[in-house]
Amino acid sequence: MSRTAAVSPTHNLAWIAGALATSVAVVVGAVLAVVFAATVVVVGFIGSALFGLAAFAFRGRKVAPAPADDGLIEARNVGGHSWVAYGWNERP
Repeated sequence: MSRTAAVSPTHNLAWIAGALATSVAVVVGAVLAVVFAATVVVVGFIGSALFGLAAFAFRGRKVAPAPADDGLIEARNVGGHSWVAYGWNERP
């Protein structure tokens, strides 16, 4: 005994609507995956650029020569507009 069910038009319409909604969801998911993957790549580039700048900054700080004595004297404020200078009469 075979049983043949009568398929209503609304059942076919629901099946088509479900397939369409699934297709749209797959496309939206794929687009979001690409957007988030690009975001991760951009964050990686920015992080590596920041790391490179920090490396240059630390390298520059270590390589800088010590300040040379170029004839500057030391002066200290002793109050108001009065200053006392040290080292002005010493010859190198």
